[in-house]
Amino acid sequence: MTLQPKKEHPQEKLNLHPRNKHRGRYPLKDLCASYPALLAYVHVNEFEDESIDFSNPKAVTMLNAALLKHYYEIDFWQIPTGYLCPPIPGRADYLHHMADLLGSYLNGNIPKGPQIKCLDIGVGANCVYPIIGQREYGWSFVGSDIDPIALKSAEKIVKNNINLKDKISLRLQSKEDAIFMGLFEHNEKFDLSICNPPFHASMEEASAGNLRKLSNLKQQRVNKIKLNFGGQSQELCCKGGEVQFIKSMILQSKQYANRCLWFSSLVSKSEHLESIYMNLEKAGVKQVKTIPMSTGNKITRIVAWSFLDKESEKLWVSNWKN
Repeated sequence: MTLQPKKEHPQEKLNLHPRNKHRGRYPLKDLCASYPALLAYVHVNEFEDESIDFSNPKAVTMLNAALLKHYYEIDFWQIPTGYLCPPIPGRADYLHHMADLLGSYLNGNIPKGPQIKCLDIGVGANCVYPIIGQREYGWSFVGSDIDPIALKSAEKIVKNNINLKDKISLRLQSKEDAIFMGLFEHNEKFDLSICNPPFHASMEEASAGNLRKLSNLKQQRVNKIKLNFGGQSQELCCKGGEVQFIKSMILQSKQYANRCLWFSSLVSKSEHLESIYMNLEKAGVKQVKTIPMSTGNKITRIVAWSFLDKESEKLWVSNWKN
């Protein structure tokens, strides 16, 4: 193998949130020490750097397990074959930005502890958002999903980590077209609702996107579909794709206007924003915030909305101290 000139890497990924623990390069030696199973997937690449093959689903899964063990003290993390294995740095960024949004009510002091309740729409088999949010800020989480297999996997992760028990609960969304309905218990309120929506309108579209991603990773054209980050059809696509899912979320969130301080969703495509803003205006929201995010070469954003006026917000926040 001909060695390429050693690649220069930035010491810090400045596009990630300042509190994100993953701003530096992955410390593979430390990760392998914390999670020895990763060692089998570490190799020296053409730039004489230790790395893993990011096109290999098993290697990506092992890396995630190692990151969760090393940074968040998660002893057990397994997901069923073929289910979504999300990139940890991007998931952490979402939560840190939402923490800042809550902190804006307290002069930048982020509220911590189980009194802060977060609803994760589409928690998936991986349970990553609740894990990071609980370990970083001590928040309590409810994770919902339409897939019983995904929920069973998330439940197993929670049960097998003593530091997650009684801090994350999981609920099946039994109605396919419902997002919030049936999830709120009597008089239950949430400070945040987060969501990583299905991005694609079909599995064909998802597969085409994955081929582009793999081709970029390997720096050559790839024709064989291999979902390196996995994903079931309900995780990757829905009728109408991302924009239709978020429109439905906005419409349905109105029914719970006084029971959640901030609703939010990732939005992967900037061309969807105009339609999303129009639907938010129709729904009568009081505030909209768009928070830019980028991980690696991928640019995305969070759109958050609230139906509460200033007086209602003030009353809501006063309860955090009780």
